[in-house]
Amino acid sequence: MRALVLSGGEGSRLRPLTHTSAKQLIPIAGTPILFHALEAIRDAGVTEVGIVVGSTADEIEAAVGDGSAWGLRVTYLHQEAPLGLAHAVLTAREFVAGQPFLMYLGDNVILEGVTRFVREFERARPDAQIFVARVPEPERFGVVQIEGDRVVRLVEKPSSFVSDLALVGVYLFDDSIIEACESLKPSGRGEYEITEAIQWLVDRGRTVRVEMLEGWWKDTGRPDDLLEANRMMLSIRSTELEGEVDGASSLTGAVVLGPGAKVIRSHIRGPVVIGPGSAVEDSVVGPNVSIERDCAIARSTIEDSIVMEGCRVADLRGLTGSILGRNVEIRHSELEGTHRLIVGDQSRVEVD
Repeated sequence: MRALVLSGGEGSRLRPLTHTSAKQLIPIAGTPILFHALEAIRDAGVTEVGIVVGSTADEIEAAVGDGSAWGLRVTYLHQEAPLGLAHAVLTAREFVAGQPFLMYLGDNVILEGVTRFVREFERARPDAQIFVARVPEPERFGVVQIEGDRVVRLVEKPSSFVSDLALVGVYLFDDSIIEACESLKPSGRGEYEITEAIQWLVDRGRTVRVEMLEGWWKDTGRPDDLLEANRMMLSIRSTELEGEVDGASSLTGAVVLGPGAKVIRSHIRGPVVIGPGSAVEDSVVGPNVSIERDCAIARSTIEDSIVMEGCRVADLRGLTGSILGRNVEIRHSELEGTHRLIVGDQSRVEVD
């Protein structure tokens, strides 16, 4: 079995964060989203991985390299444009032809990983195995209508209610899906829809197995989704202290402190990750905060936020529900209350 990881999307709903960087590399609990997917694939015993890339190919390739950091062998597959999931399969047809494959959307986070799903596919050997979860906003997803354990109908982002069972961003296929994708024409959205390709299999009597995902899953398409994913992935971290904590500071809950990181006269309320080389001074941080490498936090309070590498935050009280891009500088607030900021890379903000 091989794996196909889709990392070609541009992340328009996450702007300004994605104006200057790939959405799949936004960090969640101290690790880029894409890396969580690669770890899950490795843990499932799959080592041959194709990564479908688009306009952010250089950034993805620089971050992942040849995959050896995960014990993987990575091949990059360049998609001409983000024309849908079925188009990504066609882009990778030579890579996946002749064998079953796991398709994993590179901006999805699944808490339990994919090992169990892969083993179930290997046991049952259907033509396709899809995973669904109940969602409150089915219009945002491809949805599945089932009768008993049989798939009846799949619809991409329905305008009226069809089902509240959304497709989770992990699929298992044999290579009959290639023929299904080749049969498609662009949808009304101008894309080649994987829902239509799976429907093609259903209509021809192929075996499409559906399984309900009971655990936590998130499609990180919006800022609030990123923050929820950050909270969930932080919740499973345990304390690791490789940096320095002075005698005037206190730590409660699970705190990850990277090499060279320093906590000075501060209170850290876990779960919190503080990356290598970062310094927190005269501040209160947490809960549910990930601070990446080489950041400086001084005389500030931060909770429920993602702070990417190289950020500087000074004299800012009440920062919450925020995402700060790389090398952001934020300073000064004399206002009481809370501040929620979504700030793109290389920005300078003074809060009055």
